[in-house]
Amino acid sequence: MSRRNYLFTSESVSEGHPDKVCDRISDTVVDAFLAQAPEARVACETLATTNKVVIAGEVRGPSTITPDLISHLARLAIRDIGYEQDGFHWETAEIDVLLHAQSADIAQGVDAAGDKDEGAGDQGIMFGYACRETPELMPAPIYYAHAILRRLAEVRKNGTEPKLGPDAKSQVTLRYVDGKPVAATSIVLSTQHVDPDLTSADVRAIVEPYIRATLPAGWIGSETSWHVNPTGKFVIGGPDGDAGLTGRKIIVDTYGGAAPHGGGAFSGKDPTKVDRSAAYAARWLAKNVVAAGLADRCTIQLSYAIGVSDPLSIYVDLHDTGHVDPAKVEALLSDRDVVRLSPRGIRERLGLNRPIYARTSAYGHFGRPAEDDGGFSWEKLDLAETLKSALL
Repeated sequence: MSRRNYLFTSESVSEGHPDKVCDRISDTVVDAFLAQAPEARVACETLATTNKVVIAGEVRGPSTITPDLISHLARLAIRDIGYEQDGFHWETAEIDVLLHAQSADIAQGVDAAGDKDEGAGDQGIMFGYACRETPELMPAPIYYAHAILRRLAEVRKNGTEPKLGPDAKSQVTLRYVDGKPVAATSIVLSTQHVDPDLTSADVRAIVEPYIRATLPAGWIGSETSWHVNPTGKFVIGGPDGDAGLTGRKIIVDTYGGAAPHGGGAFSGKDPTKVDRSAAYAARWLAKNVVAAGLADRCTIQLSYAIGVSDPLSIYVDLHDTGHVDPAKVEALLSDRDVVRLSPRGIRERLGLNRPIYARTSAYGHFGRPAEDDGGFSWEKLDLAETLKSALL
């Protein structure tokens, strides 16, 4: 029996966080290849430190994607994030591009050949999750931690709050009563600022109205504990303050710790990599299970082996909130006439071979509206009626 009354905390980081700068650059490289060759292969890692960016990994795609083009695209990404400081500037940062050809040994296991379908790009386990805590069927703590930082980024970029810098972190603790979030017991916000004379109180005066407007009415009260820039001055930020790497914020990227994570990062990987595509598929399935009314909470696990097309296992947990037997849900999702969970089947169903990934690199890969060009297609509810008709 799950607990009904408790506190739960999730954190988020802004697009200017050093690790998120790297995720953005890596996904910009993925988009560049997919824009010219939808079947391109990309596994791109980025390191960022004081005025230095290193882009490395394996690719297979058109020769028109040159190191100079990648370097240019990386600069544009850094500029869009907002870095024009002495220790990290989009114009002056040194950028090394060290991408090389994909291993032939990996390619032979993954590529389709003869009667062999495309195999998974690696072994691994992937999880998807959905719940009724928010209209987007996301856990409330991570959803609102993201929302705070997205709002602050908006007012920073549009000039409303020019004293804020790109690097920021948020953390939201919510009180649950009878299994539902009802109040924020603590809010933590650390944000870079360009004016060195600002105090923590000054920064709180800037950000508090936006935070209050972002959280549901009544969630912030006299008992809410605030920690805004608790260490004091935060002027040196981004990769100049702390080195960044692709793939170090996997809990921020998913469910804020409210659900399991298989361990594989998303950014920098083309959708043949099941770390990314199968995690998106698992979220899509879990969200449609909840939207269909089969349960109030759903966790789905998929597992794969390198070179093997179909998943090795499908596991469904409805957390004692289900209206059907989880085994029946598993059986239905294993039916290839209902949904194909091979790497190719996932990519085709969700339309993943498109340049839609740079936008996912900050503020979470889940709980965002599906977009007209195919972005966040895994958030669609296009399977819910099929599941409902078959199981209810």
